[in-house]
Amino acid sequence: MIKILGIIIISLFLSISSYADTDGSIDLSKKNNVETKDCFEKINRGVFAFNQAINDVVFEPLAKGYRKLPSPVRTGTSNALSNLSILLTLPNNVLQGDLLLAGKNSLRFIINTTLGVVGIFDPASKVGLNEYENEDFGQTLGRWGFGEGCYIVLPVLGPSTLRDATGSIGNYIGGDAWYNVTVRNDTRYFSNFDYYASKGMGGVDFIAKNLGALDNLEENSIDFYASVRSLYLQDRRKRILNADEVIETFDDSDWEEIETQ
Repeated sequence: MIKILGIIIISLFLSISSYADTDGSIDLSKKNNVETKDCFEKINRGVFAFNQAINDVVFEPLAKGYRKLPSPVRTGTSNALSNLSILLTLPNNVLQGDLLLAGKNSLRFIINTTLGVVGIFDPASKVGLNEYENEDFGQTLGRWGFGEGCYIVLPVLGPSTLRDATGSIGNYIGGDAWYNVTVRNDTRYFSNFDYYASKGMGGVDFIAKNLGALDNLEENSIDFYASVRSLYLQDRRKRILNADEVIETFDDSDWEEIETQ
């Protein structure tokens, strides 16, 4: 495992040179136009097929059942998962130098965790703290100027890049407070199950929200693998640049909008 992580990190750092200007500065807008190489396409396609099989057997049936739950239950679950994600977003706000946003997100988390009953309700949005976007260590590396590296597909976890996969290591070295209190440290109140259950539920929630768009994409794509790769990379670049464009398939829309598709 250590050797694999070492290879990933080395590949990531080597990829920077292809994006850097001659004075050493990085222009994110220029990087956005650079094609990401699919260095491991044969392996990626195999993993993608495996993930699709898992999705068809496990996640999609769960997502369809989840969609049948009453709207308040779905909304409350989605709110609680979003509230947990702030614990990962906060350190990345700080690392990206956006201290004002870190402060707002801290207030959002405190209000929704207390008044919102562990995030089931979202009173923070009603007092103006509604400009929330998830941030992770992959996005932070992108903001710091690191190139994407090669595109990869991870088992179960799905599309990624060498940069994003490397960034996820930050979760396991103390960067994710939710991981710290559930898996990394033995606490009286939470267990490993709580962490992995929340991650699995997050995947079901995402698929349920985007089920119609994903099915439509698969039915109308000549190459579904290539379409997912393109949409994932567009979405990640949009998030790193903090652009306003919405990638439809990865839109975290309201339930009412999804159900009208």
